[in-house]
Amino acid sequence: MWLWPFARARLLRNPAKLGRWGETRARRFLGKLGYKTLARNWRAEKGELDLVMADGRAIVFVEVKSRRDEDFTPAVRAVTTHKKKMLYRTAKCFLRQYHLLDRPLRFDVVTVVLGRTGSPEIRHYRNAFVP
Repeated sequence: MWLWPFARARLLRNPAKLGRWGETRARRFLGKLGYKTLARNWRAEKGELDLVMADGRAIVFVEVKSRRDEDFTPAVRAVTTHKKKMLYRTAKCFLRQYHLLDRPLRFDVVTVVLGRTGSPEIRHYRNAFVP
């Protein structure tokens, strides 16, 4: 997918827009793989889940990391131990609220790197971590 130069510049100037744009790209990417969207930006007292998807019977909690580039560090490294613990606590709240405690669950990470030119790069880390 190619971006108009002015659209790329707008995303590069606004981290919030870049994040929302990345989540949309990640959701579409996973949808093409057969995942079904259950929730987007789901909030609880413990935190927020970027995407909650269904992959067959499994409930997949997806953390999306959008970056301008990866010049200094890979985007996936932004999912720290603390972040993983918060995601797990928030996921448990989601499962309890929707009576899905009996379903298998998984934690994936999707990185969306805009880059300076060309198409954005999307990487999917399936089962990125186990709580």
